[in-house]
Amino acid sequence: MNLPRTPSFRLDGRRALVTGAGRGIGLALAAALAQAGAHVVLAARTVAEVEAASAAIRADGGSAEAVVLDVTDLPSVRACVVAQPVFDILVNNAGTNRPRDFLDVTEDDYDTIATLNLRAAIFVAQAVARRMVEAGRKGSIIHISSQMGHVGGARRTVYCATKHGIEGLTKAMAIDLAPHGIRVNSIGPTYIETPLTAPFWQDKAFLADTVRRIKLGRLGQVEDLMGATVFLASDAAALITGSSVVVDGGWTAE
Repeated sequence: MNLPRTPSFRLDGRRALVTGAGRGIGLALAAALAQAGAHVVLAARTVAEVEAASAAIRADGGSAEAVVLDVTDLPSVRACVVAQPVFDILVNNAGTNRPRDFLDVTEDDYDTIATLNLRAAIFVAQAVARRMVEAGRKGSIIHISSQMGHVGGARRTVYCATKHGIEGLTKAMAIDLAPHGIRVNSIGPTYIETPLTAPFWQDKAFLADTVRRIKLGRLGQVEDLMGATVFLASDAAALITGSSVVVDGGWTAE
């Protein structure tokens, strides 16, 4: 009897672009892809952070390089992608938030959050996908969304709007790009302990309420997202597109 073989989770010989990769979730996902064998290009705005991050991956035995890039500067994004050999993997991670009650949301809040979380994500993905199609290269595009792309949250109206937009983008992109063999999926984390979320935990009532809502009873760690990213990037997810992997400890289960 010939047993079926588990598809490989390895990414040897593939090139990956990770945005917002200087720290936090982006750095962890870049490290995960490198540990699985990919050559990773880490993109971020802060020179010192992204260079230190790529150096750390190389010191760990991975293959990585740094690119200083503001993903909201679309001409620079397109020039960067064209200057690089074609990517097989994109992790669209760059994002931000300004928690604020809906009645207090300003136009600047909207412009800042939506420009980075949605506008930049769309056109970074478009630039990478165009190169894939031109080269006849199959690939995997992974949007880092949020559990807030599936539910609502207090003081997060604009953030929720952008992340719900990412979920719709994921599905529509998957349909358009499937004929080219390009898969598009999202990952929806719960609250992850990162430099971005660190100020939240100073509010002990908010911390207690957050942990209560996460059914597994703890905040997420960046390591919780690494396996999902490697999986979606790899041949093990060859028939998965237009889907969301919600890494939320059960938050959205009720």
